[in-house]
Amino acid sequence: MSIHTERLNAEFKRALSDAIRYTIKDPRMSTLCSVAKVEITKDQKYAKVYVSLFDEDETKRAASVDVLNSAAGALARELNGRIRMRRIPNLSFVMDDSIEYSVHISKVLADLGVSRDGGEDGDDHE
Repeated sequence: MSIHTERLNAEFKRALSDAIRYTIKDPRMSTLCSVAKVEITKDQKYAKVYVSLFDEDETKRAASVDVLNSAAGALARELNGRIRMRRIPNLSFVMDDSIEYSVHISKVLADLGVSRDGGEDGDDHE
């Protein structure tokens, strides 16, 4: 990935975070939404946006992704004023489960009695 693409992805991530916070007012939207990653294609026509939604209810998270995909046009117009590009890519939102997966792995390791440093809890090896 080129430095230009990495910078563009980072700029989109920052701008989309702000745009989602201030543009989307739909009550179905999860209150805690974070843009985890943005991947813009080489031709800059499409952008896949990975979002983390902090909500216990799976149906509410799915509804939030639907809200974001429905609002993709409005968010692209908002980005048009924030990012200087010839053409804003078509936005596609997908749920990012990496945070939930790490929490799950941490719980499993805690249940097994493995500490964060890789050793077992309670072992004193001197």
